Amino acid sequence: MDQRIPVTVLTGYLGSGKTTLLNRLLKGPAGAGTAVIVNEFGDIGLDHDLIVHSDDAVVLLANGCLCCAVKGDLVKTLRELCFRPGAGIARVAIECSGLADPSSVIQVILTDPVVSSRYVLGSVVCTVDAVNGPATLATHPESARQASLADRIVLTKLDLAPDAEDGLRRDLGAVNPAAAIIVPAQCDLFELSVELPGRLFDTAGAAHSHGIQSFSIVRDEPMAADTLDLLLRAIRDNLGPGLLRVKGLLNIEGEPERPVVLQGAQAVLHDLIRLEGWPGADRRSRIVFITQGIGRHVVDEIVALVEGMAARDRLRKAAQGHC
Repeated sequence: MDQRIPVTVLTGYLGSGKTTLLNRLLKGPAGAGTAVIVNEFGDIGLDHDLIVHSDDAVVLLANGCLCCAVKGDLVKTLRELCFRPGAGIARVAIECSGLADPSSVIQVILTDPVVSSRYVLGSVVCTVDAVNGPATLATHPESARQASLADRIVLTKLDLAPDAEDGLRRDLGAVNPAAAIIVPAQCDLFELSVELPGRLFDTAGAAHSHGIQSFSIVRDEPMAADTLDLLLRAIRDNLGPGLLRVKGLLNIEGEPERPVVLQGAQAVLHDLIRLEGWPGADRRSRIVFITQGIGRHVVDEIVALVEGMAARDRLRKAAQGHC
């Protein structure tokens, strides 16, 4: 089992209810042992004073966006947290500024050598409020980008606008069909997100607002380990910032009962995680790509090239074995 500390990235546009959701979850049993990192945009930080305080850490990264100068402070904070004497930290929650692009936070977890050796990306959770969410998604690219990167999208303030729920679910399902769209009572902020919604694989993909596209690749047969290695290398080498998120659950030849979780953002890929079992009945290999400015045909061509190269290599090795 992976012994690294799971990190939940909590994002969402200004006023969408991130702090309220985080407080509710911190008060529950799962909140014990949670370190909270809060990023604010402004000269005076207030959000960290509104977080439920406990014996665990609440750290403020003020006056900046996590995608800018504060990124270095985030690395420093995560490094210090894991070395604190007697910290006993079980998990970390990072609450991003409502204006921040969470991909930069994800990249810190994936790429910094010290951070990635001690932390693992658990899930990305985005709050969208029913009152302002529809207009915000339509007019603010930051909001759509936040939702597009999420594993779970939490609908907030439905009590104030109950009639908005169906339309908001449709809008968010178009922006990110890979995300589970839930209400706060269904949200386990600290659960590792590995399952992919079945509805995602019923369509060929779709183009959305702000140039964001989502599509999936499904393979019925187990994937060879060498094919996976080539595919990961091709993603790193050929897809850049336009790859907002890639997420997969893969059936690998030789270990059919232990699927592999693939996570990445902007062509930065996390170390693969082996699960002890499948989270559901579907055992196909499934990879979701969420892109901005990269068409499905580009990814399809890369995957086809990789699979062709892997097949030729296996044939060549088999022929050499008969010599």
